Amino acid sequence: MNKRMFLTAAVLAIATLTALPAMAQGNTFKIGLILPMTGQQASTGRQIEAAARLYMAQNGDTVAGKKIELIVKDDTSVPDVTKRMAQELVVNDKVNVLAGFGITPSALATAPIATQSKTPQVVMAAATSSITEASPYIVRTSFTLPQASVALADWAPRNGIKKVVTLVSDYGPGIDAEKYFKERLIFNGGQVTEALRVPLRNPDFAPFLQKVRDLKPDALFVFVPSGAGAAVMKQFLERGMDKAGIKLIGTGDVTDDDQLNDMGDGALGVVTSHHYSTAHPSPANKKFVEAFQKANKGMRPNFMAVGGYDGMRVIYEALKATKGQGGGDALLAAMKGQIFESPRGPMFIDAQTRDVVQNIYLRKVEKKDGQLYNVEFDVIKDVKDPGKAK
Repeated sequence: MNKRMFLTAAVLAIATLTALPAMAQGNTFKIGLILPMTGQQASTGRQIEAAARLYMAQNGDTVAGKKIELIVKDDTSVPDVTKRMAQELVVNDKVNVLAGFGITPSALATAPIATQSKTPQVVMAAATSSITEASPYIVRTSFTLPQASVALADWAPRNGIKKVVTLVSDYGPGIDAEKYFKERLIFNGGQVTEALRVPLRNPDFAPFLQKVRDLKPDALFVFVPSGAGAAVMKQFLERGMDKAGIKLIGTGDVTDDDQLNDMGDGALGVVTSHHYSTAHPSPANKKFVEAFQKANKGMRPNFMAVGGYDGMRVIYEALKATKGQGGGDALLAAMKGQIFESPRGPMFIDAQTRDVVQNIYLRKVEKKDGQLYNVEFDVIKDVKDPGKAK
């Protein structure tokens, strides 16, 4: 009997999603922040939560008469866990917005719940191009892998890099990075001699890197998720690939600011393309970095932090625009088309795609004041996601 009652309750809870308006409970506005706080992507969760709390500390926890409540959940980057937590947050906690999402499978697992419950889903980290097409309620404040990859494929052939091997994590963003880098490199007269994919979970890069060494390309292009770059760098150097004349290039995930200092001087000179660097020289970023480091001793903000910080800004501004009265559809409408100066530089949310449009920077690892930084040396302005810019 108890089992039957439990199953009935579970079915009712899920059915409630289709009828539940994401309305505020009294004067509270709830943000369900689902992040990987433990496991392989723990760095992502730590950075985004710290940035979200910093935004609240700087901008107050009351907006348009509503008290902001941040409910943080650890999904350990397991999509089934993400989905269950999203359901609980919508049905039990009655959150107004779902946010976070460290990896693509987690964002995609939540998309049907956002659609059924008409709850805006603000993706602060995950970067596969197609994510925003999974639900009309998804808005992204991070980046897309095609945005980051194409810029590097333009730079490489102009700088003597013609033959490239690609090495990517075998899931959505990695496949995006491989595809768009390869297409643009070939368009620019280069060639990808081999395309290698490594498992997302517990990857062993050693056999793949040995194969790269045997192939002797001009460069190895790498995409791995935030948190895994240090392992690639370590094994790349241990195999003496830099001394064999193979350059390491990649998206900014590889020289993640959160881990860059731990990579050592072997990382010097590595060129990457990305939308954010701690060393970005704008006044807004200097202020952001200083406040972040003051609030989080021993941490340097990375691109995940800026996705979380700007995501909170998008939510706050939507709440202001709806004067605290908006349900999911009104909040979503107020998120579309937002234009503002981020610590990363100017950005806006494309009203048609609900995706981020932003500058992409070419950067080189250099040492400043005894620390390693991704120092920008070129910029491509107002880059739309190439996956949608057809």
